[in-house]
Amino acid sequence: MENLLKNPDLWENLKASRLPVVLYGIGNGADKIIKVLADKGISFVGVFSSDSFERKGKTFHGFPVLTLGALEEKYGKLTVLMCFGSSRPEVIGNVKKIKQKHILFAPDVPVYGDILFDRAFFKSTYKRHEAVYDMLADETSKKTFKNIVNFKISGDTDYLFDCETSLENAFTDILKLGENEVYLDLGAYRGDTVLEFLKYAPAYKKIYAVEPDNKTFLKLKETTKDIRNIECINACVSNESRVGTFSMNGSRGSNNSRGNMAVAYLTADDIIKDNRVTYIKADIEGAECDFLEGAGNIIKTNKPKMMISCYHRSDDLFKIPEAVMKLRSDYKIYMRHFPSVPAWDTVYLFV
Repeated sequence: MENLLKNPDLWENLKASRLPVVLYGIGNGADKIIKVLADKGISFVGVFSSDSFERKGKTFHGFPVLTLGALEEKYGKLTVLMCFGSSRPEVIGNVKKIKQKHILFAPDVPVYGDILFDRAFFKSTYKRHEAVYDMLADETSKKTFKNIVNFKISGDTDYLFDCETSLENAFTDILKLGENEVYLDLGAYRGDTVLEFLKYAPAYKKIYAVEPDNKTFLKLKETTKDIRNIECINACVSNESRVGTFSMNGSRGSNNSRGNMAVAYLTADDIIKDNRVTYIKADIEGAECDFLEGAGNIIKTNKPKMMISCYHRSDDLFKIPEAVMKLRSDYKIYMRHFPSVPAWDTVYLFV
């Protein structure tokens, strides 16, 4: 782990590079990366999108949205910054193809919060990262942890490709769900993770599927209408039960920042109450630590197996396991990264 403290970070390398910098993709991710570039005094010369994107007359931050070919023709070899996230094989394949011709990085800017995971941040939090690394239960977890940190500092996607594992591996080798499971799905979205659960625990006892976005909740209800013993709950999960606001946009990015509609906030303890829970999945857009704070009773009492996303905030890598181990110090901790760029779909597994 100490070797990671010595590596230069992406932003230092960009500042020293003589190649023209271009952005691949437009939208919120690109906005965040442009802000960091400006803060670091790093300029870029153009923007491009995938060949299938309709770009006629489109501009982004004053730049025309071009094709990669047009920028290659003008500048030659490039430094490409990937400004969006994807787990689609064809997109990741295109990233690898671009990387064969150019220098490509996928800057790790936080999905939520303002803390940038650069070398300075890692250095300031090193002891907490090291403590979590020492708690990991197997060598695959330790390799994944080091690769994720290396990626976050460097932006080099090879670190992600080198530590990919399958979701099936997580279920069959680590979680090992059995009969009579009681499943709490936090961030159930349109029901995709409920359907995944059914493949590995068909003899389950009960499912609680929690989704706050109104439009997505209707799709969740439709997807799960023929599933037995399921309770769909239209609410946010937090560290206290209350009424608050939520930004509803019908997508995976719906979240509780800059909310535009009223919604119920519930703790996991209030959702489950006296019912036993055996497995929890939490992918709740940066509210994972809030969920843990409001789940003390069910975690202390039942020690459910858990799959918790750890990629939304820059301090998730240490704060999430710290919070879990404060509640139950007898958990084994695993880390896995499922195919995606940047380091999304990275999870802790607690058993």
